[in-house]
Formats: sequence, C-alpha cells, structure tokens
Amino acid sequence: MDRYFIINKPHNMVSQFVSSHPVRLLGELDFDFPEGTHAIGRLDNDSEGLLILTTNKKVTRLLFQGKAPHERTYLVRVKGIMSEATLQRLKEGVAICIAEGQEYITTPCRVEIVPRPPGLFDHPRELPNNAPHTWLTITLTEGKFHQVRKMVGAVHHRCQRLIRISIEDLLLGNLQPGEVKELPEEEFFSLLKIDDYKD
Repeated sequence: MDRYFIINKPHNMVSQFVSSHPVRLLGELDFDFPEGTHAIGRLDNDSEGLLILTTNKKVTRLLFQGKAPHERTYLVRVKGIMSEATLQRLKEGVAICIAEGQEYITTPCRVEIVPRPPGLFDHPRELPNNAPHTWLTITLTEGKFHQVRKMVGAVHHRCQRLIRISIEDLLLGNLQPGEVKELPEEEFFSLLKIDDYKD
C-alpha cells in the first residue's frame, strides 16, 4: 500500500535521498521512510517549507500534468520596502529568464504584502527585523525553475527567505523544520483536489 507524507524541509537540505555532492539529504531526517519514498515538487537547498514525500509514482503526473493547474503558495521575505506599483507588476506578470537567455512572462498570480506570521520558525541566517524588508505571499499555478526568486529579482528585490506554505489545501501548518507528518491516502488526495487517483 502506498504511503503519503508531508515534511517541513529545513533550510540547507536538498529534496533528495541520494546525491553525488556533499549536501544534507532527506534521509538525515529523524524518520524511517519506507523504501521507494521520493519527493514531489522539489524545493532548492535554500528554500524551506512544505514538501510532499510518497511511495506512489503516479503523484507527480496527477499533480503537475493534470487538466487543472494546482496552486502553490509561498511566504517570501524580500530586501527593501516593496511599493504598491511593484506589487501590481508582480501580480500582472514579469519577464524572467528560464533557459539560455530565453525570456518568459510569468502568468498573472496572487501577491499580497503580509506581516511576518507570529510564531514563524527561525531561520539561522535571517536578518534582523529592523533591516528594511517586506513579507509577501505569492500564489502560483506554474513552477519554472527558481521562479519566485527570479520574479522578485525582476522587480529589484532580493529574496531573503522563501517558504512554501501550501499546495492547494495541503498546508504546512505548524510543522517545525524537519518534522514529518503521515496522511491517509483519501485525505491526501482530497486536500490536493485530485479525485481521479484510483484511475
């Protein structure tokens, strides 16, 4: 029987169990994952937050190649104070480089300026709150390589912290860095708004 997990991927860990590079791996988490467990929708080494792990090889196709695009929401800290005009540019779509100088205009998305959530888990290198910055939530239905970082960079704000907080109704919640939660199959697919997983 397939199994389904969510984790809060810590900063400075890759979304893999095996690597030829000297990096921190998912296998270093304090949890005995079953054989065949793999990550869905990776987060890069510096990014944090919600990551799906499963033994079900169909999940990637169901989530990213289905008829309806699935929303992913990120909590982002950027350097400097972001203006309403810049916020609007992000919402409407900005030009980012996706490969070999190839330019891509991002799909319109939801972007909001938000306060730093109370009780947000610490980051070992997060700058003090008195350094000028802005917290955003960005909700996308596409996932180009390093898209969020490139988007905020395109409007001249450097990404200082990037945390995925939800995929559809599957929420990071109060999971702490490195913490693992297992979900029943029916609940897992219901929260992802996937109803054809038994086909």
